[in-house]
Amino acid sequence: MSHAAVGAPGTPRRYLHSLWLLSARDLKVRYATSFLGYLWSVLDPLVMSAIYWFVFTQVFHRTVGEDPYIVFLIVALLPWVWFNGSVSDFTRAFKKDSRLVRSTAIPRSIWVNRIVLSKGIEFLFSMPVLVLFAVFSGATVNWMLLWFPVAMLMQTTLLVGLGLLVAPLCVLYADLERTTALILRALFYASPVIYSFQDLPAPFDTIGAFNPLSGIFTLYRVGFFPELWQTTPVVISAVMCVVILALGIWTFRSLERPVLKEL
Repeated sequence: MSHAAVGAPGTPRRYLHSLWLLSARDLKVRYATSFLGYLWSVLDPLVMSAIYWFVFTQVFHRTVGEDPYIVFLIVALLPWVWFNGSVSDFTRAFKKDSRLVRSTAIPRSIWVNRIVLSKGIEFLFSMPVLVLFAVFSGATVNWMLLWFPVAMLMQTTLLVGLGLLVAPLCVLYADLERTTALILRALFYASPVIYSFQDLPAPFDTIGAFNPLSGIFTLYRVGFFPELWQTTPVVISAVMCVVILALGIWTFRSLERPVLKEL
């Protein structure tokens, strides 16, 4: 991120305007070229939810999660799709538009932040699905639903930090793209998506508390399941999100020149 670009007059407004245009373009392209369009935003988590609901309620005797289990699943699967889709796209963030990345005068962090924003908008588009399932399954809400936007803010912070780490490193080390895909597969089961943080036995609960998604998913869920509140993972997640963001900014600034040479 060049210091000249950061300090230029009017840059924040220009940056935000460009960020919105790029994110809007991504969404238009994605929906315009697809017959199902908007439905793709919800189809993946819906199919995953249906599969896990069937396996854990009809095939196996479920000992994890809360009832209604379908709401318990969806309220974590939707943000997981946001997280998974963003991190996957980070690995190709600079390679995909290498010519623009080299020539643009806008701070190059925009190629990471556009992914976070466009995937975040898709996440918001999927909220009606959560509302419908909550209504039809008889789920109740409480005042702790106010933690939902806090969870979104923490997830945005986490994703920006990870993007600033992953995107430049994947340019310099090509094998990291496949490595990231493997890590994401493992992380799905290591994160409280199909189970809650409270379901983790010792000593895995101590280890799991340092997964920033543990606290974030807890905040998403407590509006429907207040008994899932756990202070420790929430506080640790908040701290880790800030630390990862700081690490991402430092890494991005250190690697920007080598990345531009490689592109």
